[in-house]
Amino acid sequence: MSLSIGIVGLPNVGKSTLFNALTKKSVPADNYPFCTIDPSVGIVPVPDERLEALSKISGSKKIIPAIVEFVDIAGLVKGASEGLGLGNQFLTHIRETDAIAEVVRIYENADLIHVEGTVDPMRDIEIINMELILADMQTVDKRAQTIGRDVKRGDKDAVKLQGVIERLQKLFAEEKLANRLELDEEEHKLVRDLHLITMKPFLYVLNKQSGGKNLDEMKDPRFDALVAYFKENKFHYVVVDAKIEDELKDFEGTERDEMRSELGAHDSGVDHLIKAGYDLLGLETYLTTGEMETRAWTIKKGSTAPRAAAAIHSDFETKFIRAEVVACDDLVQAGSFAEAKAKGVLRTEGKEYVVQDGDVIEFKI
Repeated sequence: MSLSIGIVGLPNVGKSTLFNALTKKSVPADNYPFCTIDPSVGIVPVPDERLEALSKISGSKKIIPAIVEFVDIAGLVKGASEGLGLGNQFLTHIRETDAIAEVVRIYENADLIHVEGTVDPMRDIEIINMELILADMQTVDKRAQTIGRDVKRGDKDAVKLQGVIERLQKLFAEEKLANRLELDEEEHKLVRDLHLITMKPFLYVLNKQSGGKNLDEMKDPRFDALVAYFKENKFHYVVVDAKIEDELKDFEGTERDEMRSELGAHDSGVDHLIKAGYDLLGLETYLTTGEMETRAWTIKKGSTAPRAAAAIHSDFETKFIRAEVVACDDLVQAGSFAEAKAKGVLRTEGKEYVVQDGDVIEFKI
């Protein structure tokens, strides 16, 4: 399952620094044949301590984590929707991603001038979102001009899509993102072909800077307004110090933790970002483990056992017979599959079973 998150933002807000920190955590693409080989794409592992614990139980030769692709997209400027800056190239790249991580600067530093002259997170978000909305408006308006023929023919899908388009046009006029529109399952399918940028889920990445005047630490009204905006719209956000994360990218283990503490950062903002991005896409992982490898498999939340099995191979879904399932924590506590079975925590599940995050599964086909 190929999943990607586009990193967007105004110029000089820490976007590329964040991408550099993420790509240091990259994994080789060898085990992920669907991944794009491109210098602007980072194949980033989803942090998961369960894999190491399972690997020890099985004596696995290698560990393969779940991943998310982060795509570094050129800085957006006012007028991008009309072709300014990288214009259409920017918009093409962002349309190809599954979700958007919007980087916003929340620190003041006299040595690093903001492209708009002052630090104002809400204004920056409005600039970025407005450009994306304008691009989507063009897409929707073009479709509105051509859908009339199908409506006149009595095409039921066209009639329904026309209604959605009219609602989208009204929403855009109010300067709101398309993902604010409530759609039923059928409407979602119809609008998918429009490839609207603002229909994607958004994750806001608030970039602070050690040594700078950080709005969150200052309890600045600008930060309060930002958080209120996120809460009102039920938007997800994480706070990251991209510069510190970039400086720490060459350290590992306890040395990394010690350096992080010395630099004044107490936890990994990058790890929070990766996990938040994974969750934003409505994903979860189940695990397989054995002598050859311990691996995390990516599935949509709510997947049944046969559907989850298809992540390994499409044939597994159609040939599914049953699944041997144990929760990762139960298996680690038991210490082995044999002991887990003896304790009654290893169980057999059928086709209707809904896989839970952290299930360790062996499929029988």
